[in-house]
Amino acid sequence: MAKDGDTMTEQQDLGTFEALRNTLRHLRGPQGCPWDREQTHASLRRTLLEECYETLEALDQGEHEALAEELGDLLLQVAFHCQIAEERGEFTYEAVFRHINEKLVRRHPHVFGTATAESPRAVEEQWEAIKEQERGGRKSLLDGVASATPALAEAQAVSQRAVRAGFEWDSFQDVAAKVAEELQELARAATPAEREREMGDVLFTMVNVARWMELDAESALRGASRRFGRRFRHMEQAALEQGTTFTKLAMAQKEALWQQAKRALANEER
Repeated sequence: MAKDGDTMTEQQDLGTFEALRNTLRHLRGPQGCPWDREQTHASLRRTLLEECYETLEALDQGEHEALAEELGDLLLQVAFHCQIAEERGEFTYEAVFRHINEKLVRRHPHVFGTATAESPRAVEEQWEAIKEQERGGRKSLLDGVASATPALAEAQAVSQRAVRAGFEWDSFQDVAAKVAEELQELARAATPAEREREMGDVLFTMVNVARWMELDAESALRGASRRFGRRFRHMEQAALEQGTTFTKLAMAQKEALWQQAKRALANEER
């Protein structure tokens, strides 16, 4: 005999958002899952963050099937919060859809209104100007940068907002000179507290280098970390094939394996 859940899934098209909504309602209902029923906005916070990172990983790797799966997992988190809110009378699914649709129309007056924006840069400037109007009584241009944002992404967001107020270097050469200055200050730092502060200044300035080059610092560092990881694993495997372990090799041998790994993985890393 089929269970209620089996019957429910057989009677609906699972390729729709409405099916996801119905599934969540069932999971959190009296005949549903104890784990799903006890979840709250707070308990799902870590999972939401994890799913964001897993989606970014699939995106970076260019794996389309994995991206589709991870986007589904991310959408589940959105729907889960909507379901919890609806049950508590906080807001509805429809309120979420209405909010984002109204925002998209309001911030695209060059599409849905009479404004003009002939380039992506003009669209960005217009978008930010409209956001400024929406925020109204904000005390600082930096208000609204989420405190949970990863450090590099937060630094880039903060610097971009400062630039919109005209707080900017005149040229890239000035930014590069600032990097050299901050490195010198780091070298002169005498205490752990001073070194930490100066290291932060170096990293923040490097984020501005990325901004000047129109790069995303968070993505750039993530890519570098993954390249290093692939190369390091390649070195470990090469050492094993030589009948030893990587840790036992002399530094010159490790450097040779590093160069070998770079050559072997060059095509993959392009």
